[in-house]
Parts: sequence; structure tokens; C-alpha cells
Amino acid sequence: MHAWLCENPVGVDALTWKEIPTPQPGAGQVLLEIKAASLNFPDLLIVQNKYQMKPALPFVPGSEYAGIVQAVGDGVTHLKVGQHVACLSGTGGFGTHTLAPAALCLPLPEGFPFVDAAAFIMIYATSYHALVDRAQLKAGETVLVLGAAGGVGTSAIQIAKALGAKVIAAASSAEKCALCKSIGADATINYGTENLREAVKTLTDGKGPDVIYDPVGGDYTEPAFRSIARRGRYLVIGFAAGPIPALPLNLPLLKGASIVGVFWGDFAKHEPRAAAAMLQELVKMYAQGKIKPVIDRTMPMADLKAAFSHMGSRGVMGKLVLVN
Repeated sequence: MHAWLCENPVGVDALTWKEIPTPQPGAGQVLLEIKAASLNFPDLLIVQNKYQMKPALPFVPGSEYAGIVQAVGDGVTHLKVGQHVACLSGTGGFGTHTLAPAALCLPLPEGFPFVDAAAFIMIYATSYHALVDRAQLKAGETVLVLGAAGGVGTSAIQIAKALGAKVIAAASSAEKCALCKSIGADATINYGTENLREAVKTLTDGKGPDVIYDPVGGDYTEPAFRSIARRGRYLVIGFAAGPIPALPLNLPLLKGASIVGVFWGDFAKHEPRAAAAMLQELVKMYAQGKIKPVIDRTMPMADLKAAFSHMGSRGVMGKLVLVN
């Protein structure tokens, strides 16, 4: 097998594409032939030693992938050789094969493409957990999605619309705003050319959004929070802009608003049954045509460094997927 090895977590340039022995699964593991793996922001952080999870060296990055079960270890009874699965395990995806924890593998129904499956769990599980579980979003409420043309942003638009909400999508270019409209956003804000607070005020008739979905952080967090409705819920998804923002705590006090942290991985670890039920609901929504990953492009697995470069250019809309 071949895989991208991180032997020194100082960045993408230090990764090397190497031939290594194909392992055999231990208890609770399956050996997967990887067909597709998506690129996620944590995949960049982990090879820079900036992510909260710091795997032992050397490791193969690649948090999310899909493929075919080649062998099963002791105690694995719900998966079989030849089965198609998707997995979000944190590492292991950027190669031709990997050992995956069987408990984290999502069996795929017939006709679920590998490219979609590799771009599915992280973004949709995060957005469903955020909007349904953490924000308790109700039909008729208004959701403002920041970074709306990215992977989690596009999934948030689709799930919010499926729940009957009004969606305002904020993105950094006219092209990205057009994409958001094409997948269901009711209105868009180009914060490259528009004032975010003024635009939100206009689009909500001064009320503000009931829920704000923020995977960006940085300079947009405070103006967005200042725009929130009374009893609003501000969902902290991540910090794609880089800086982790700080908010004056009088702001949530004045509007009775909530700042709500969202971390799917920790939720799945501590509440595995609820997480599994959530994934099954998402697979059902996919089959019903309510959600579908937006794929920016596919690239060969061997072009991982070029894929990281494209992601760093902030030109990706939806998800970038590597294929074998």
C-alpha cells in the first residue's frame, strides 16, 4: 500500500508519499481499500501540530474517507468483506488502504457514491448536531450561515432549509453567493463588498437572525453576534479565518442570547447511540434528496499537496475530494 506519512508535523511540505506494508486488522478493526478521501480544515491543522488531537508519530493524515472492506478483525460482526463504508476516524485516510475502527464505520446503502460518502459525515453530522441538537432550530426561524460556501456552510444551508428555516448565507464573493442561492439559501450577503451588520438588519427587518452558524471566527464574529435576535443562539463551529475571537460578555447578557459550542467528535465519543441515530437520519435525508455534498473537484490521491494548496487559496466551494 501507499500512504502520505507525517513524520514531522511542521506542515504540508514535510509529508511524503511512501510505500509501506499493508497491515492486518486487529480486534475491532477493518482493513479498508480507500476509494475517496475528503480534505477538511482539521487535516491541515493536524499536520501543523495545531489540532487538539496529536497522534503519535509517524501517522497518516486524512480524517474522512470511504472505501471497501477488505478484511475484518476479531469481534467485528456488523461489517463484512466487500461492504462499502464511510468513516470519520481523524487519521488514516490519505492512502490506498487503512485500518479503520469498525465502530466508526458507516455502512453505505447501495448507490451511495464513494465521492459523496467521503464528503458526508463531518459536514452533515456537524451541521445536524449544531442546528437540531444544540440550537433546537424550529421551522420559520432565521439562520445566518457564515462561510456559507464552504463544506460545513453548504451542509448547514441544506439542513436548515430541510427543517423549514429561512437561510441567509454570507460568503466572500459573488460566485460563492450564487452557489449558496443555487442550493437553497433565501438571501445572500457578500461580505467582501457589503457591511455585514447593515445587510443582516435589512434582511431581517431589524429583528436579527435566531441562529448564527459560525465556522469562520475572526473579524466577523463580533459584528455577527451584535446582529443576533433576542434569545438567539450563536453556534461556535470553528475558526477557519485563523484567529479565535473574543466577545464582550455584556452582548449575550443584553439580548438573552446563548453562545453554544459545537464539537461533533466529542459528542459522538460521549453519546455514541445518539450519534449513530443521527447518522442514520442523515443517510435517509440523502436518499430523499434533501441533502447532497457540494463537490468542488476531485483530484488524484497522489496530488495531496496541490489539493492543500488549492484549499489554502480559499477558492474551494463545498468539498475537495481525493480519489484512488
